[in-house]
Amino acid sequence: MEIEKKLYSEVEEEMKKAIEALERDFAKVRATRITPEILDPVKVEAYGTLMPLKQVANITASKGRTLTVEPWDKSLLKEVERGILKANLGVTPQNDGSAIRLNFPKLDEEERERIVNQVKKMAEEFREEIRSIRRRAIDKVKEWEKSKEISEDDKFRMQDKIQEITDKYIKIINEHLERKTKEILEE
Repeated sequence: MEIEKKLYSEVEEEMKKAIEALERDFAKVRATRITPEILDPVKVEAYGTLMPLKQVANITASKGRTLTVEPWDKSLLKEVERGILKANLGVTPQNDGSAIRLNFPKLDEEERERIVNQVKKMAEEFREEIRSIRRRAIDKVKEWEKSKEISEDDKFRMQDKIQEITDKYIKIINEHLERKTKEILEE
């Protein structure tokens, strides 16, 4: 049935978007290796407007826990430094006149556990989002059955397929969580 295929496609698309958002959020969470995505929340006052750091500078990771930020316009160096300080990332920028270096300290055990708990909470929020998508899809299927657009057998078959899709995406979230937790806890 055409409505059935369309529904599954919509459910998959919404769940994929949730997974992409989870991946972006996880990339911003600090682990042993520092990635440029950790600076995504940083905003810089540039040319009379507040802009994301990555739009005004090149950000590179070097040596595990060090990031180098090189503004394309060197006159923005002070604003970049100010933006990083405002973001409260737990690191002091080192300005050498042409670039800013951020040396992130090694995480202690307590800090790692706190970050792991934060990541677990994020994963649960995304699981809830996936379940919410499932709930809306199943409600739609029930409406179709009620209005006699589909049979009761179709309803049960469609609900099973929606649950199957949901299980697949919950599993993906759990795999991401497991990988991120391992990354945070490794030395």
